[in-house]
Amino acid sequence: MNPIRIQILRPGVREEFPPPDRALDEPNGLLAAGGDLSAERLLDAYRHAIFPWFSEGTPILWWCPEPRTVFETDGPHVSRRLSRWLRQCDWTIRVDSAFADVVRGCAAPRASQDGTWITQHMFDAYCELHTLGHAHSIEVFDTGQRLVGGLYGVALGRMFFAESMFSRASNGSKVALLGLCRMLHDWGFPLCDAQVASPHLARMGAKEMPRAAFVEHVRTHCAMPAPAWRDVVPKKVRELV
Repeated sequence: MNPIRIQILRPGVREEFPPPDRALDEPNGLLAAGGDLSAERLLDAYRHAIFPWFSEGTPILWWCPEPRTVFETDGPHVSRRLSRWLRQCDWTIRVDSAFADVVRGCAAPRASQDGTWITQHMFDAYCELHTLGHAHSIEVFDTGQRLVGGLYGVALGRMFFAESMFSRASNGSKVALLGLCRMLHDWGFPLCDAQVASPHLARMGAKEMPRAAFVEHVRTHCAMPAPAWRDVVPKKVRELV
């Protein structure tokens, strides 16, 4: 049996990613390995619906799974119980006020995981993207101004690629996701990328989209004018209801 081969990228060399439809079926979506996490390569990856995901001690791995998990920005599920809780919540949602802290929160060890895929290399790369104005964070602060939840991702044009989220208090990540989707919907972003399915995302209303349709959506919406993220003002969580 011939081994299954993927393209090996070279660090510091400008080269195109293989087409997403060449990704492996098993493991689902693995497309290429190697290269680097330069801002130029990361942005090129996202424009082609590709994202990096790897662990400490392994090569950089690039993915484009079939199908793709997404949120329609007007479609996150809010249960009656959560809706009642939101109406009473006095927490505050901010944007880009604590990017590094949000990434650290996402990288913190979790009970269900042996480690983290957000290595120091990944942390540095996304902080650079944030400095360049491409990566953004949504932060949730409680009444004591403690960071209790958040998420971060990459925005290009009218497309947002969510990378990870975390909670330090019940509903922290849900509030961050709801706040993000509300803002994106107001700006004319139809979709938010969530990469791969999980029970938690499904409960929140995530849907599956054929890879080819997602790639075309990304191509079209990344080319659209970008909103001014720097102008976002803090909002109270109860405004989400």
